[in-house]
Amino acid sequence: MEEVKSIRVLIVEDEPVIAEDIAEHLMDVGYEIEAIAYSKEDALNALAVSSPDIVLLDIHLEGNMDGIEIAEYLHTKCDIPFIFLTSYANRSIIDEVKQSQPMGYVVKPFNKGDLFSSIEIALYNYAQLFKPRNFNLESINKRINSPLTAKEFEILVDLYEGNTNKQMVDKHFVSINTIKTHIQRIYQKMETNSRSSTIAKIRSLLE
Repeated sequence: MEEVKSIRVLIVEDEPVIAEDIAEHLMDVGYEIEAIAYSKEDALNALAVSSPDIVLLDIHLEGNMDGIEIAEYLHTKCDIPFIFLTSYANRSIIDEVKQSQPMGYVVKPFNKGDLFSSIEIALYNYAQLFKPRNFNLESINKRINSPLTAKEFEILVDLYEGNTNKQMVDKHFVSINTIKTHIQRIYQKMETNSRSSTIAKIRSLLE
């Protein structure tokens, strides 16, 4: 069976030490690092070939506010939530970045707990913001060829709300392999291959 990845994160941070530190902490708790981008060009190139589930985005890249340009691209061209990372917390910057509708704003230096909580809340709020009103097992099964089981739909909801594989293990009291098997079957039945494509498929089916 193909490896089922957990939540995939793109890190956009021009300081390599900070970027690697964030990546290490995220991998320790079960996140997958889609890529690390150190500049606006790196970030746009990464987004051209991949579809992360969430982006951690430094506002200031190489001395410029390129993070805001990337945020505008994510907001207008992609269906991907993002969280701003910054060493600055002044009101004028906050007012400017709000226009791109980030799902969070974390001021550096931050601790691991704050970062993890921000990601969880961002994924959940983003899912709720665009959650179709008729998101239920019956509605989904009417629109796909191979119907989901009740348990698979529970896992589908977890995927939609941004829960990690580890969180699903704890919630459903099953092994990580059982969760991965459920996810793989969901992908097969939904004809998708990732969390982000599955979420997009749900929205397109139920719009």
